[in-house]
Amino acid sequence: MAEETQEERVNRELIELLNELRVALPGVQVLFAFLLAVPFANGWRNVTEVQKDAYMVALLSALAGSVFLIAPSAWHRILFRRRDKEQLLRISNVFAIVGAFFVAIGMSASVFLVTDVIYDNKTASIVATLAALLFATVWFVAPALRRGAG
Repeated sequence: MAEETQEERVNRELIELLNELRVALPGVQVLFAFLLAVPFANGWRNVTEVQKDAYMVALLSALAGSVFLIAPSAWHRILFRRRDKEQLLRISNVFAIVGAFFVAIGMSASVFLVTDVIYDNKTASIVATLAALLFATVWFVAPALRRGAG
């Protein structure tokens, strides 16, 4: 098999990144839509200040995650045919990682909010912390360790 050129590699890697984002985006969009509807639900008047704070962290993190995960597609369209795909790939990779970070925060805050409504603040704190540790380990620490090993 012939070795791919630098241009072919960048094209392939950019397509792979955009495909990965297509997998991540529906989940973020569902989370964001859910969070937009929460204040209009019956019972919203009964939430505590801590729950309101957790809600805002979740909502704003889902917003930021959406912004960063959609950014590579927007940049790709705006910079179309500018012959700068390698730079686009580099910034898009950063956007995807930052977006995943915000999604992890948003999901952890959402877990806190739901758990706090169902149980109590202490249980919610424990469960949300475990969720955040799971995200950190699986999404960031394990790949960073793997990258450092090879």
